[in-house]
Amino acid sequence: MATDRPRTTPVARVLQVCLHLLVAGLLALAVVRALAGRGGDPAAVTAAATAMAAVYTAGPLIGAVGRSRRAAGLWLALLGVTWAGVLVATQDGVWLAFPLYFLELHLLGRRSGLVAVGLTAAASIAAYSAHQHTVSAAAAIGPLLGGAVAVATVLGYQALYRESEERRRLIDELTAARADLATAHHAAGVLAERERLAREIHDTLAQSLTSIQLLLRAAQRALPERTGAAAEYVEQARQAAQDNLDEARRFVRALTPPALESDTLPVALERLCATTTARGGLTVRLHVSGERVRLPVPHEVALLRIAQSALGNTVRHAAATHAEVTLSFMAGEVALDVVDDGVGFEPGAAAGAAGTGPGPDGGFGLPSMRARARALGGTLAVESAPGEGTALAVLLPVPDPDAAPGGAAGPGRRDDAKEGSS
Repeated sequence: MATDRPRTTPVARVLQVCLHLLVAGLLALAVVRALAGRGGDPAAVTAAATAMAAVYTAGPLIGAVGRSRRAAGLWLALLGVTWAGVLVATQDGVWLAFPLYFLELHLLGRRSGLVAVGLTAAASIAAYSAHQHTVSAAAAIGPLLGGAVAVATVLGYQALYRESEERRRLIDELTAARADLATAHHAAGVLAERERLAREIHDTLAQSLTSIQLLLRAAQRALPERTGAAAEYVEQARQAAQDNLDEARRFVRALTPPALESDTLPVALERLCATTTARGGLTVRLHVSGERVRLPVPHEVALLRIAQSALGNTVRHAAATHAEVTLSFMAGEVALDVVDDGVGFEPGAAAGAAGTGPGPDGGFGLPSMRARARALGGTLAVESAPGEGTALAVLLPVPDPDAAPGGAAGPGRRDDAKEGSS
């Protein structure tokens, strides 16, 4: 099979049509010259030209010629026999050698094609010399020059074709690589978003649902003797459920937490401490030190979520009576400390525990808080020991607003900031 032959392209089809027209024109010219008495016996020339035209026309109609090198060789051999008849009848048959060069180089392999071109040129020189009854340099120059031009043209075209195919292959590989990269980026984005949602749900909805559960249990224990206290617990549970609903709606819109939407971080933390005090059965106080500055939205979201998670786990696991939350504004940094007087735990033994308390259920709190701090280039440290309470410290670098104008979101840009950046 002629597998190394270039595929048919629009340019190649145009060249094929031109080659067909050239063969037909040269045969017609030989017949016309013979009829005009300038090139051999008219009857012999016409018969030989007709036979060659018939064989040449049959070639493109036979599909095997274009697919099989063996079939192409047989067709070229038969075409050569009819061309030899034209050479014998008239010296004008020498002109047909030029299109035959292209056919041989195109249909045969490179080595076989060069051999066929050489034989065709030799036959042309011999026939012309026989008609002229002499051997001269002029008789050899024309066929040899035409063969050289044909070889250079075909080999140049094949080289360009191979280069074009290599370029097409590289483009296909690049397109496939881009598609794979886009798929990988999409998968990474999905995983990152799942991790973000897991942190958000744990730090907000899960913590609030735990508070609701504790409040309803307290109401259940107060009934039926203390209906007033039970009603207060139920009202607090209802308010917690409303807060949960606000958080869930905020997740859908992927905006900042409701507590930060119109208030500063200290105000949101103050409200968190008051809510935890009212619902958690312990006293939580907030302390703010340093010159208050507006932090970038991702920093405020991260600190608020870490505080929610830490206090939520203090309520669930620490059995504490007091907790202190300290927000410290420093030059280029902001720190958040959450300290309780609970039962404490062993940080090394509870590396996967849920937070500031001894989470026996292996919760998600501490890894979530560390991931939030790490995402903003910060650190999170936990100090605790059984019976000595727990201290959690978060330190985040604050970008310089002058060096990174887009880092700190002012009041006019807060609605555009996405919570997912935390």
